[in-house]
Amino acid sequence: MSRSQASVVVRAIRQEDFAEWKPLWDGYNAFYGREGATALPSGITQVTWQRFHDPGEPVFALVAEADGKLVGMTHYLFHRSTTRVEPTCYLRDLFTLEAKRGGGIGRALIDGVCRAAKDAGAYEVYWQTHEHNATARRLYDAVAENEGFIVYSRYMSGS
Repeated sequence: MSRSQASVVVRAIRQEDFAEWKPLWDGYNAFYGREGATALPSGITQVTWQRFHDPGEPVFALVAEADGKLVGMTHYLFHRSTTRVEPTCYLRDLFTLEAKRGGGIGRALIDGVCRAAKDAGAYEVYWQTHEHNATARRLYDAVAENEGFIVYSRYMSGS
C-alpha cells in the first residue's frame, strides 16, 4: 500500500462536510461539462445533499479524507433488479481532486462502496464512465470487469 493510500480515510458523509463536499461536487460536474451556463441548478445540489442525510432515501455518499481535508467523494444508490432478489448497487458519481489522482483515492472510494454494498446484501456494484475518461478507465479496468454494455439515454421533456 502506498503512503498516500495509507493516509486516506473513507467514511460516510456528514452534515458538516457540505463546505468541502461542494467544490468536489462542482469539480465532478465541471468534468462532465456542467459548469457556467450549463451548471446544475442549485436546487438539484440542495436536494441531492438532503437525500444523503435522509434515512428514507436509497442514495448515499462517502468521502475520502486526507490530512483533515476532503480529497474525493462518491455517491451510490441501491435499486431492485429483475434478475436477482438481492439489491443492486449503482456507483453514480466518483471524483478525486486532480492534484491527488493516482494516489489510490479512487480505488479506496470504490472499495468503500463495495463494502457498503456487501453489508447491504447487494449482488453487485456497477458504474459507468464516459469513453474519453482514460484516466478513470485505467483504474476501473484494474478493479472491475467491463461487460461491454453501451448506455442509451432518452430524456423526458419537462424534466
